[in-house]
This record gives sequence, structure tokens and C-alpha cells, in this order.
Amino acid sequence: MASQSELQAEQAFVERAYERVDELRAQAQERLETALRQRGGTPQALTERDMIVRAALHRIEQLDLGGQPLCFGRIDLADGESFHLGRLAVSSQDQEPLVVDWRAPVAEPFYRATGRHPMGLSRRRHFATDGRRVVSIEDEVFSLDGDSDGHGDGTIPAGDGGHSLVGPGALLAALDRSRSGRMRDIVATVQREQDEVIRSELTGVLVVQGGPGTGKTAVALHRAAYLLYTHRFPLERQGVLVVGPNRLYLSYVEHVLPSLGETGVVLTTVEGLVPGARVRVAEDRLAARVKGSARMADVLTHAVHDRERPLRRPLEVGLDGVILRLNVGESRQAVAFARRRSGTHNGRRRHVERWLARHFQDQYGFSLERRRRAAVEATQDELEGFDLEGFEQESPAPAGEGGEEGAEVWPRIRRLPQVVEALDRMWPLLAPEELLHDLYGAPPLLRLAAGGKLDEAELAALHRDRSPSLDAIPWTAADLALLDEARVLLGPRRLRAREEDEIRTYGHIVVDEVQDLAAMQLRMLARRSLSGSMTVVGDIAQATGPSAPDGWEEVTKHLPRNPAARVAQLSVNYRTPGEVMEVAGRVLAAVGAHLRPPLSARSTGVAPEFVATSPASLAATAADIAGRERDEVRPGTTAVIATDSLLAALEDALDEAGVDFAHADRRGLDAPITLLAVGVVKGLEFDSVVVAEPSLIVEEEVQGLRALYVALTRPTRRLTVVHADGLPSSLAGSPSVARQASEGTLRP
Repeated sequence: MASQSELQAEQAFVERAYERVDELRAQAQERLETALRQRGGTPQALTERDMIVRAALHRIEQLDLGGQPLCFGRIDLADGESFHLGRLAVSSQDQEPLVVDWRAPVAEPFYRATGRHPMGLSRRRHFATDGRRVVSIEDEVFSLDGDSDGHGDGTIPAGDGGHSLVGPGALLAALDRSRSGRMRDIVATVQREQDEVIRSELTGVLVVQGGPGTGKTAVALHRAAYLLYTHRFPLERQGVLVVGPNRLYLSYVEHVLPSLGETGVVLTTVEGLVPGARVRVAEDRLAARVKGSARMADVLTHAVHDRERPLRRPLEVGLDGVILRLNVGESRQAVAFARRRSGTHNGRRRHVERWLARHFQDQYGFSLERRRRAAVEATQDELEGFDLEGFEQESPAPAGEGGEEGAEVWPRIRRLPQVVEALDRMWPLLAPEELLHDLYGAPPLLRLAAGGKLDEAELAALHRDRSPSLDAIPWTAADLALLDEARVLLGPRRLRAREEDEIRTYGHIVVDEVQDLAAMQLRMLARRSLSGSMTVVGDIAQATGPSAPDGWEEVTKHLPRNPAARVAQLSVNYRTPGEVMEVAGRVLAAVGAHLRPPLSARSTGVAPEFVATSPASLAATAADIAGRERDEVRPGTTAVIATDSLLAALEDALDEAGVDFAHADRRGLDAPITLLAVGVVKGLEFDSVVVAEPSLIVEEEVQGLRALYVALTRPTRRLTVVHADGLPSSLAGSPSVARQASEGTLRP
């Protein structure tokens, strides 16, 4: 326990640091206002003014802490040096460091030092603050020989595995804090195994395997901030992309990076990477599985190849009295000529046109040459006997020289309707939407492109009636990765690609919940990686997509592979209490004996509650319990989680109960009670969770048991399971309280 004098000294330091931030912000604001007052001037002066404005705005944004504490800790080195750590670096007027950025190398021992490996520390200190006021201090003292003294290293065991927690007081206080509709950063409480992931090298693909509550999402976001700090020059220019599973997730995490001083990162979903196309309908399960399969890359390649084909019958057109011909064999030569060239399908169309240009120009020139010669001979016959002395006889120009026998005749030939039709038959210019629409709408084309890779049921699942226009096509989420693949194969239709035709690449890509992405979606992400640098995080046990992988090799084989992907493990669950994980672990065991849940760092002493009710009262009972849970965890959050088919009934029941709630699709996560489909809850957390009818989740979701496991592991404090049907076998034996709506409280 720190003395009062130490608390006062730290308070004085924190006040000084905040005063300096205020000074720096005022200076940046003054630079901005001065620059904006400048009017007119040379183009160079205006350019310089704009640069000053941008720099000042960036600095003001960087210094905006958004209500988060500036400074959260301090390390004392054995040699006597001390450093205060915070969200951003702050220097005094004479450039002496006041606060060291948490990402700096000198800050590493704050997150990694242990009693056995003190990393040169004599003491590590965590602050608890309220605004600019230091409320309390937690010290961890280290001995020089690596043996902890009476204070130990400040770590406590987690679960049964003997894992240790760094700064347990600060960590547990953060874990016990009520949740809101936004994820908080964990910069003050990052644990050793998390820090090893955050500070891992930039190159290659890093896979982070972490079960529920291990902080993998927060770790991935903090890693993005760390990499931008450490590799500022290349990554600011190349860009950093964060890909999340859905828009709800993005709204939940969007404030984390700005709170760490990074505002230039692009956040999107996989679907958001495909411009233009809009998802209109849900996908059939079989169709989604087929469309996500890596086999579709070959199918699309063959589909494009099948559109590069010779004429079925000879072409014959007239121009200026000249008959131009192209037989089937010659059209086959033109197609073969273009196929031998590198490039995209649309880009190689010009090679077909060049071949045809030479072919028709030669015919045209040769025909005119024959005509001229015939005309000259006829004229000579008619003039026989005349005295032509003094007249110059004009020799016919060789084919290809002068007049329209040369290159200028091709544009006229190319505009002939029959030639336009022939070109479109041999090598059509295609948009991705056209290729896919034609493929789905024509079973013969689909069968030809599949080449035996798809069975009859899979071919039937892909077939879709043609739409009246490209704008009316009912695209699904699974279609978007195929459109992206087609976009790469086809290339832009225009000679000069527009900006939206180009695929944007990034210096580093972070992907969350990667275990749910299909092979075609992974290929889509890989092609956006400039150098193969990616951080992909997920949990094999929580894979709920149509094709759940059994291991990470099934994922990484579709990502950049040079160098080989490396896998890091997060093993401690900081979110979910041990009492809840005991229940969730039984469900996970039913998924697969090889799957292991993470170890919980804490328990709450509150066992999960199972409530049995009648089918007619299910929704009302769940709504009633949600209202009571809201009161228990105020000002925290409560979630009601169910399968899609129950949402309407639950929404009506919550309305009738008169509680303040929101459907996540409409109001996000800001209400005290949020109603969510089980398919969108991954990555989210709530103080209390009410899971409605688990047997229906198991029955209706693609990976039912895994989806139930996800739902059960969302709470930070309390879990209630409401059911009218029997419980799934993995939960059988859980004692249920029989209850109808409005019968009183369940917990003492």
C-alpha cells in the first residue's frame, strides 16, 4: 500500500503532465487558427498552409484523450531511473520525457516483468484514476536476484493452470467495472502473453488463437496501434486495415484505436471490401458452403476461359466493295494468340483485336491491290495504240501504305455490326456481375465451368434464375468474394482503370473472427495484403460458419505463406467467470473432445441460473428476467440472446414488459437491454446475459452447439438460461427453476 506522500507526489506529477498536454493542445490550436487566417498567396504558399492545417488538426486529434486517463503506470529500474507510462508520449518544454508512450521499448517490462524475470525493474506501479485525480496506487516490488520479496511480483494464479496475472488489483478492478456499448482499451492492464502478441514482429502472418474472454480482439487492435508506432513510416503510407465480422462489431470497437492515439486505420467488414454490390438476400446453407469453397476459384477461372472461344461459323462482311472473311480456324488462332499473352481477360481483348486488325487489313489491302492492277491492265488495253509519251504512269501503292489500306481502315471494320458481334462472341468484355449472373443463370455454362469439381446437388444449389438487370440481382454475402475473385480475373473493362477498379492493398491487415471466413473470403483478404503482413485472430472452438475448420492449417493455407504463419496462444479468460465457464465447457466438450476452454481468471460466486417455463410463457419470462437483470447490474448492460426465429416474439414481450431495450440491428448496443441474434454476438460482452431456448439455437444454427457455446460465454457477471423445451444433452442435469413470467425474483 503506497503512503499518502507517494500518492500526493504522483498526483502532482499527473497534474503536471495534464497541464503540458493542455499547453500542447493550445499551441496546435493556435497554429491552426493562424494558418486558417491566411488568405491568397502563391500556390506554394497555399500548399504550405494546407500542410500546416492538416498537421495541426492531426495533433489536436492525437491529444484528445476522450476522457481516458493520460497516465496509468510507472516503472522504477534497478539503476534508479523511473518512467511514467501513458497513452501517448508527452515531453516538457525542454524536451525531457514526462510520459513515455506505452508502445516504446522501455515500457515493455511494465507488461512482462515477473518475480522470476524482473527485466531490470525494482518496482512496477499501477494508478487508478478518476479523471485527473489519482485515486489509488498498486505497487509490485521486485528483487534484483529474481526471487520475489515479501510483496512478490504482484501476480496471482488464474484458474487451475498456475497462470499469473500482472497488476492483479488494476486488472480485477477493470474486469469488475460495468460494461457499456463500447469496447474499452486494455492499455493499462495488458498481460504478459497478450503483450508478446502485441509486440510480435511485423512480417508474415500471425495467428492468435484465443478462447472467449482472452482479449484477442483488444490485443489485435492494440497490436495495430503498436505496429503503427514502431513502423510509422511504411505503415502510414501503406495503410492498416481492420476487418471485423459485422457492422455491429465495428460500432463496438471503433473507439479503441482513437483512444490509443491512432485515427488513420480503416475499419470494415469483408463485405465492405467489395464496392458496388449490395447484399439483398440470405444464403441457402449448401449454396453458402459451395460458394465459400476454394474450388470456386477454379470454377471461375474456367468460366472466364470458357468465354474465350472461336466462332461457330465463318464471318463475312463487306466494306467499300471488298469482302472480308474470317473462318472458324482463323478465329481459333486469334483466341489462341490472346491466351498466350499475360494479363487479365479484359486486358487481353486488345490482342484479339490486333490479330483481327492485321488479318482484315491484309485482306482489305490485298483486295484493293488486285483491283488496282486489274484497273491498270484494263486501261492499258483500252489505250493501246495511243501515244502516251509525256504522261507519267502511276504505280499502284503497295498494300498497307497510304490511303485506308493501312491501319486507318481497322477502326471502320471494327465498327461493323457483324465484327462487333464476332468480337463479343470470341472475347467479350465482361464485368464481374455479368460473369457470375451468366454462370448462375445457365446450367450448361455452370456445368462446363465446374469441370466435375461440383456434384449435382452443389450445381443445383448454385443455379439462380436470371434477373431483368444487373442492378436487380439478389446478391448474397457469399457472392461478394466470388465477385472479387472475378474482378481480379477479368480486370477493368476500360483501357484506363478508374480508382474504384483498383484493389486497394495495405501494409498490415488485422482480421477478427477469422475462423468463420470461407476460403474464398480468405483469398480476398490475402490479395489486399501488400507484403503478406497480417494478424488474424479467432477461436477454432467458436467457428460457426458453414465450413468450420478443424485446425489453423485449413485457414492459413489460403493466406500469404512466405514466411510460414506462426501461431500464438491466449490461454486465460479475463471476461467470463469460472462458474459460467464450467457450464459452457460442458457444451464445448460435446462439440469435440479435443477442444479446451480457456482458464478463467476470476469467479463471482454467482452460479448460472436455469429457468424452465411453458412454451406460451417463454418470451414473457425471458423479458421479465431481462428487466430484473438490468436492475441487478446497473449501470451495466444486459443482453437477451436467441436464434432468429425467436426475436420477433421476444421483441414483442420486451415491449409489453415496458423495459428500455433496443434491437441491436436498429439501435446498436447503447440501451440497458439489448436483443440480439446469436449469429452477431461473437466478440461482444455484457454484464448479464439471458439465453432464450438453447435447444432452438442448437437446432437452427449452422453450427448449433458452437453457437450455443458463444452465447453462454458473453457475460462478465451473470448468466440466465430460459427454456421451454428440454435442455440440450450437454446441459442436461442443470437444476432448473420452474417459473412463469412475473413470479418474483430468481436469485436471493
